[in-house]
Amino acid sequence: MGSIVAENGGTSREVNARIQKARGSFSKLRRVGLSKSLRKATKIRIFNACVKSVLLYGCETWLVTNEIQHKIQTFVNTCLRFILRTWWPNIISNKDLWKATGQEDINLEIRKRKFRWTGHTLRKEDGEISKAALFWNPQGSRQRGRPRNSWRRSVIKEVGRSWNELRYLAADRQKWKGLIYNLCS
Repeated sequence: MGSIVAENGGTSREVNARIQKARGSFSKLRRVGLSKSLRKATKIRIFNACVKSVLLYGCETWLVTNEIQHKIQTFVNTCLRFILRTWWPNIISNKDLWKATGQEDINLEIRKRKFRWTGHTLRKEDGEISKAALFWNPQGSRQRGRPRNSWRRSVIKEVGRSWNELRYLAADRQKWKGLIYNLCS
């Protein structure tokens, strides 16, 4: 579906490609951002629909590192500053920027999407490919040293529960929504 899959399982190439595609979408909307006839709320809705959706497409399956999070957040903040027409030397903090535009930290948004997708996938039938991929365990011996961090390990670490516990929780949508709310608030 247009995602770049790296041999080592990293997502930095995919994120860079997503940022470039979102930058292209934002540049096409430059006249909208500069328009004085549109309200700020309208510009933000257009940004969320046309740029942010392109940027975060497939983010549910990314292993988000601090570097990746910083790249994405920098791009979003730059776009929001353009929409608000806040240029140097007029300085505004990121938190004030998010408050003025009704946005939140990009890491929270990615986490919410990741946990929603995980719950959706855990509720699927056992024969589904995406569910089988969540529980797939490669066979054979691994290399020496600490295992690389993976998407699956990151989810288990963030939630603090095993896959079987997550499967049980995901079956009840209300419990799952409560879990997501607790993890992302």
